[in-house]
Amino acid sequence: MFAERTVWCVAVSLVLLVNRAGVAQPLIPGTGVCLTQVGDDFEDPQWQYYPNLPKSSEEQDEQQRLPGGRSQNGRWYEGIKRGTPDVVRRVPTPAGGLPGSEGALLLQTLRSGLPERLTYQMQQDDFVCNVWQRVGYKIPVTQSPSVVVRVFMPPINSWENRTGPTFGFRVSLETRKLKVPEDAKWFNKRPQLTDEQYWPGMFVELQSESDPQRKFDTANWRIRGNSRGGDFAGPQITETGWWTVGISITPDGQVHYYIKKGTDDLTAEDYVTSQFPYGYKAETFKTFFFNVCNRDDGRTWSTGWIVDDPKVYLRQGARAVAQNRSSGAR
Repeated sequence: MFAERTVWCVAVSLVLLVNRAGVAQPLIPGTGVCLTQVGDDFEDPQWQYYPNLPKSSEEQDEQQRLPGGRSQNGRWYEGIKRGTPDVVRRVPTPAGGLPGSEGALLLQTLRSGLPERLTYQMQQDDFVCNVWQRVGYKIPVTQSPSVVVRVFMPPINSWENRTGPTFGFRVSLETRKLKVPEDAKWFNKRPQLTDEQYWPGMFVELQSESDPQRKFDTANWRIRGNSRGGDFAGPQITETGWWTVGISITPDGQVHYYIKKGTDDLTAEDYVTSQFPYGYKAETFKTFFFNVCNRDDGRTWSTGWIVDDPKVYLRQGARAVAQNRSSGAR
């Protein structure tokens, strides 16, 4: 069982990190106009996902195995780097969810590594929201994009009994950096301005009672990442059930993280930290996605994670607002 502790945000270290980042005004995720042509509410009883197996495993063996999995409504697709979760299914909304919600989405996996063989290591699958194709362009951070989602944590005794990350909520951002091209000749190794993609976010991490040094299960949110790209501890999890999490990106290229227990809208009180992950200043927002992790042993299922009402918002941007109002999308 969980240790009886209050939720904490490692206040001292986070304040130091925020001050170093030079944050002026964090943006509460959910601020501005909701882009109805992206995201999902999973209320359609006919909601379907087509996995198109075998799954991709580009990160492990450079095999994409296209065309990849896609949802019938065109709002979701398989992550090419690591492949699709084995279970992507609409389910009834667990008790205590958003008022009026009847459908949510279950994500769970068994064979998270290579399709042909087991790795017996922690692996992860990706479930990606189709944002920039449906919006029509990669969203500049000058429009202050943000993402909010509700996450249902099942009872702790149903989690995969493994210390480490089990679920992730992340965004895909792009910037530019000076970099020597990999194919540059020895006499022409001058840095060039190149596109760089990166994926900050937050994970649910379990410290299992099965470890000899632990007497009980504990869990916490883990933030990715600091200016060097390292993960660090966020709020501790002392209750399962519904949580609301959000990520925003402001015009200065900073990433802001918010977490709260329950399904209410995020507020300033739910602020965790602001960072320039990897030392980068974001220039464009491409999409967001979920990770589902397990030990790829062919026997042990991941924890079953349920998400509901993931939504993208823009604080600025007439072009996106006009598309939003005219799209007619659900």
